[in-house]
Amino acid sequence: MEEKDYRVLLYYKYVPIENSEEYTEEHLTFCKELGLKGRILVADEGINGTVSGTVEQTQKYIDTMHADPRFEDMEFKIDEADGHAFKKMHVRHRPEIVSLRLGEEDIDPNEITGEYLEPKEFYEELQRDDVVVLDARNDYEYDLGHFRGAIRPDIRSFRELPDWVKENREKLEGKRVLTYCTGGIRCEKFSGWLKKEGFDDVGQLHGGIVTYGKDPEVKGELWDGKCYVFDERISVPVNQVEHVVVGRDYFTGEPCERYVNCANPECNEQIIMSEENEHFYLRSCSHECRVHPRNRYVIEHKLTKEEIDEKLQAIEDLEETQKQAQ
Repeated sequence: MEEKDYRVLLYYKYVPIENSEEYTEEHLTFCKELGLKGRILVADEGINGTVSGTVEQTQKYIDTMHADPRFEDMEFKIDEADGHAFKKMHVRHRPEIVSLRLGEEDIDPNEITGEYLEPKEFYEELQRDDVVVLDARNDYEYDLGHFRGAIRPDIRSFRELPDWVKENREKLEGKRVLTYCTGGIRCEKFSGWLKKEGFDDVGQLHGGIVTYGKDPEVKGELWDGKCYVFDERISVPVNQVEHVVVGRDYFTGEPCERYVNCANPECNEQIIMSEENEHFYLRSCSHECRVHPRNRYVIEHKLTKEEIDEKLQAIEDLEETQKQAQ
């Protein structure tokens, strides 16, 4: 198979970074000089990034990072790509490289974290009767794809997960708890927090879903759907053996894996919908969003008031027909 010209790198490392604000500025300059694009977070506790560039640019980045003693053993997850996965290059300083916001109770994964499970081990444990599998990602990530039988936490951001666990302890207590996330970084802290909360038997998928999907032996089995990623690709395939669509169209409930953002900039809700429904519903999740004065779909397609009214009437007629059919 012919290699592609671009690559996307996903990586993180929990390691103390002195003068991290200064390092942030230096790193941004370095990435721009290389020609990379992406998003990198730097904190006193480490670095977390996703960048895209040519094979040559990304290799230079990997080699340079590995030459730094702090990052010499940092793992890079590499995806081939047809072009950049980002529009710009951002390197930002943050209090944390993942926002769990535990304050004084913050977790250092170098001191406490769940048991690392390699893909084959995780695959085998997924099939045990005495385990509970908890997705450490957000609900919209889960809705596009997840491990078969995994619990879907009702959260919109990672920092809500500890409270969700406290409210749902009975689902986890007395069980072997397996947790997973996209690349592994969220589980490093979350699994450690679970242990501090008294869940003694905790395992995490080492390297996350991305590593699991690339594993030559496991080949992503027992994963359904696609894996949500935070770049312009939106999602990547995982299961190399069988592809089961779990995403559902927001309006029809039909199988669908196409995410769009609501056209109302003040809403911006991520919605799974077909291209046909995007045009029918003006890429909006509700009537209020459709009639918002800054609706991006209306602006992009230069719709006249008459065209908007016509579309709104068609939606109203359909909804009335659906009500009568119930």
